[in-house]
Amino acid sequence: MPSRMRLEIGEQPEALRRTIGSLTPRIGELEKLAARTRQVLFIARGSSDNAAVYGRYLVESHTGRLATLAAPSIATTYRRRIDLDGVLAVAISQSGRTEEIVETLDWAKACGARTVAVTNGQGSPLAESADVALLTEAGEELAVPATKTYTTQLAALSVLGAGLGADVDLADLDRVPDEIERLIEATEASESLALIVEELSKVQGVVVSARGLAFGTALEVALKLKEACYLHAMGLSYADLLHGPIAVVDETTPALVLGVEGSPVLEGTAALAARVVGAGARAYGIGGGSELAGASSLALPGPGLPEWTAPLALVVPGQLLVEKLARRLGINPDVPRGLNKVTQTGA
Repeated sequence: MPSRMRLEIGEQPEALRRTIGSLTPRIGELEKLAARTRQVLFIARGSSDNAAVYGRYLVESHTGRLATLAAPSIATTYRRRIDLDGVLAVAISQSGRTEEIVETLDWAKACGARTVAVTNGQGSPLAESADVALLTEAGEELAVPATKTYTTQLAALSVLGAGLGADVDLADLDRVPDEIERLIEATEASESLALIVEELSKVQGVVVSARGLAFGTALEVALKLKEACYLHAMGLSYADLLHGPIAVVDETTPALVLGVEGSPVLEGTAALAARVVGAGARAYGIGGGSELAGASSLALPGPGLPEWTAPLALVVPGQLLVEKLARRLGINPDVPRGLNKVTQTGA
């Protein structure tokens, strides 16, 4: 029997079609809301925080606006007021019921920010609090590890980027669901998938690395490996990895390296994989075409999408890898130990 996580991975194309279809007509509304703002503040935790990393790179690389990640404790614990005039605060939460995120968005509004919520929780406190709520159409997600709620969040952030004036072609976004369908089939047909799963089943730790718009994907895959497979997975930009932590990569600690064809950081991504292999360790590539595959020990396919939308699909081979590895390890990926669907961090 397939796991609930695997079923929900397969539901992503249709969830994305619904989400993209419902949100792209709201670009004009976002343009109006953001007209008097000059920078973006993302508020999130967990997988939503990894989505926010994608949002930050998209906003800064394609709209020319400064974007930053919030520290919610400034609002909820230190209770410090900050001048947020001219800021668009974007809170991301799959449930819309994480109290810390709701409180931080309310704080941002009180500090002068315009506010946007990205959530799968229609009628949730977060959706009700925001000036504009971008409701994703993922449907109910039962597995604890986020899959379709994560990718639909990325779709919502892609629409947000367009509303902020990103120099992108929205037709690229419409291609994503079909590309994910193709990628699921191609990944599961790849002989490398079973080989990587078998090799990772014998290690306790792995480094997951990327850079630029793919960096949030590396963080998300690392989080899933920790959540569902109980591996010591470290998600790092390859620039940070080269500043010392690469010392942990050896014959017992492989690297999972993610890349996007056509990206300006692909050359460095492939060079990292080659360095890992040259040091006697294993490097597993995801995406990046023949350049990254040729530098890696084993590789999984990636999406044929431009860099700005590639992260919506690039995460999918990682999701499939995590689900199969968890089952290989005798772990139920649907209900990892110690986790709930909605996490409350407290004050």
